[in-house]
Amino acid sequence: MSPRFRTSILMLAVAIAFVALAIVSAAGQARPSTPAKPAAKTAPAAKTVTPPKTPWGDPDLQGVWNDATSTPLQRPSSRAGKDVLSDEEANEFQQELAFDLTRDRRDGGPEADVNRAYNDHWMDARRLKITGDRRTSLIVDPPDGRIPPLVPLSPERQKARGARADANARFAAGMPYSPEEMSLPVRCIIRTDSPPYLPTIYNNDFQIFQSPGFVVIAPEMIHSARIIPLDGRPHLGKNLRQWLGDTRGRFDGNTLVIETTNFRPDDGVVFQGANPASYKITERLTRVAPDAIRYEFTVEDPTTWTKPWTAMIPWTKIDPAEQMYEYACHEDNFDIVHLLSGARTREKNGEGKR
Repeated sequence: MSPRFRTSILMLAVAIAFVALAIVSAAGQARPSTPAKPAAKTAPAAKTVTPPKTPWGDPDLQGVWNDATSTPLQRPSSRAGKDVLSDEEANEFQQELAFDLTRDRRDGGPEADVNRAYNDHWMDARRLKITGDRRTSLIVDPPDGRIPPLVPLSPERQKARGARADANARFAAGMPYSPEEMSLPVRCIIRTDSPPYLPTIYNNDFQIFQSPGFVVIAPEMIHSARIIPLDGRPHLGKNLRQWLGDTRGRFDGNTLVIETTNFRPDDGVVFQGANPASYKITERLTRVAPDAIRYEFTVEDPTTWTKPWTAMIPWTKIDPAEQMYEYACHEDNFDIVHLLSGARTREKNGEGKR
């Protein structure tokens, strides 16, 4: 074979190889490619926050904080199975909740209109926004975001609950028998100043004070201030019971842990008609940012719920601090006198029987 012929064969092979590569490349470009799945979004790593310290070395929780949110305590059935929402879902959820909560609506007829009482001018506008983490419930345990099932009531508690329902019905009908059978909020004894602290329509601020050995939490609503000792003293004896319970606190690292028992046996003292004799609440306050506290509480009452449950609510610092004015409630007015005198007048007119 001559050198010229060998050279020609080699050049032909190279040309064929180039053509083949071009065909393969063109085929690859022409074939529809399967779109690559976007990389899964990962939650940003939790930042380690070192809270400021008081002069005596405790984590500093002082200031005025607000817990308003429209995120409900329990997860709605419409969001069952959804713990955290996407941005689009969260926007829709917030709009739904804001519509349900607004007091400027005029649908539903005159009775619904009267029940809305004050319009939104008097309400906390911050209550119309869901939590920043887009959760569908404030309850984080159980995972379904719902309060656990109830335990069957004892005959004594069934009787007491029935008496309370009868008293509420008489009050709603304008026929209360006595001041004592009116509810505790109506009588301005306790309202949302009793733990757990949950968002409401207004007065969602809390002011925290600290001194060596004590923390004080003063809610904006009504007139109480919980003075929480941190010195390890034991709880009061079981026979000593108080409207806001008996509270003891301690710092666990950067978290203030508060345990409260010994609530009075009066109906309505503790959350959702639980049993004051067996009710215990543990609250945890952790400063997670310069302007944020994570408030968690766990409720335990084996005679009311089948198991304990926990909720988490963000508190946002009000800076500069809002001034918290006195909440006088019924002081210096005569609403109870008017309610009772009106009921007696109705009785005389034959509108109701005692």
